[in-house]
Amino acid sequence: MKKRCINFLFLIIILWVLFGIINNPKLSLDSGYNGLLTWFNIVIPSLLPFFIVSEILTSIGFVNLIGKLLEPLMKPLFNAPGAAAFALSMSVVSGYPIGAKIVSDLRKDNIISKIEAERTICFSSTSGPLFMLGAVSIGMLKNSSIAPLIMYPHYLGTITLGILFRFYKKNNSPSTRITKYKPNTPTLKDNFAIGTILGNSVKNSLNTIALIGGFIIFYSVLTELLFVSKLFNQLINVIINIIPIDISIEVIKGFIAGLLELTTGCKIISTANVNLIYKILVINFLIGWSSFSIHSQALSFINNTDIDSKIYLFAKFLHGLFSSIYGAILYLVKYKNFIKPSYMPGIHVPESFYPLGWPSLFLGSLKLAIFITIYMLISSLILLILYAFLSRD
Repeated sequence: MKKRCINFLFLIIILWVLFGIINNPKLSLDSGYNGLLTWFNIVIPSLLPFFIVSEILTSIGFVNLIGKLLEPLMKPLFNAPGAAAFALSMSVVSGYPIGAKIVSDLRKDNIISKIEAERTICFSSTSGPLFMLGAVSIGMLKNSSIAPLIMYPHYLGTITLGILFRFYKKNNSPSTRITKYKPNTPTLKDNFAIGTILGNSVKNSLNTIALIGGFIIFYSVLTELLFVSKLFNQLINVIINIIPIDISIEVIKGFIAGLLELTTGCKIISTANVNLIYKILVINFLIGWSSFSIHSQALSFINNTDIDSKIYLFAKFLHGLFSSIYGAILYLVKYKNFIKPSYMPGIHVPESFYPLGWPSLFLGSLKLAIFITIYMLISSLILLILYAFLSRD
């Protein structure tokens, strides 16, 4: 019965979107075009290298190798397998939705168990520094000095989620006792075909990036149709009348929009006529929550596995709350008298297809992906040597 109600509600939403597109063809075309530009000019060159590299590393057994090496670190801290470090690192560097994709792949390949995957996905789905620093702090709020109030709370929330969900189904998971290291345990696969792995990695990555593009375009249209909807504006007025405190209509509009599409919501809130710290706290929640647009992308990966999607959604809601709370604490403790207005040029987003911008973005993302891979390998080997030295007795 519950599933039927959800399916019926989904049908109503799709029919409403269809009616909105027919009733507002120019608005729908413009919003879809803007979503397409965002996907083509920014998302493809930024995320495609991470998808390809992660597919290759998983296929050749590198992630399994790193997982075994990092087990002594991840188990005591997050009660998660060592492979979770790979998902977390890639997510922190590249942003949504790479973490959910990697965790889902790890589960499909049976590298981690169902419970381990559910724990891992709770703290391995994060925003990237490029969005928080470049797009939000500088591009939208025009103030680089507030970047720590957005980035630090977000990653503190990530660590808090990892520690909190280490107790999730603790009695049903394998023993967390760390066994003594065996020198011949961590190995790479030695029977793979390079051409096949490269071909499959590129093909799977292109399918994934196309799927993400579809969601970006759909939610761009949906959000704009929502803004011109009489029902939506009536709902805003009802909320304003119900809430006992005085809240700017732009903040409420931006918050609701941000629940659906992150970038749009942050843009609206950044232009609201309210105190800067209130903007930051609301934006922190939205970045932690990440929006239904990103959830749809993540769930398209999660639903191909046996991972419980409800635990992922609950964790993202908590991530938003923790990010806002940490932002308020950090502001009161350190940044209350530090933040000063600054006027910096926003990030230039081309208004047309701009393939000339691809090389720098693509190569920069590829360098980051390779760097984080090498960094994890070196860190793993150092930890391995240290652990072997300490356990000689």
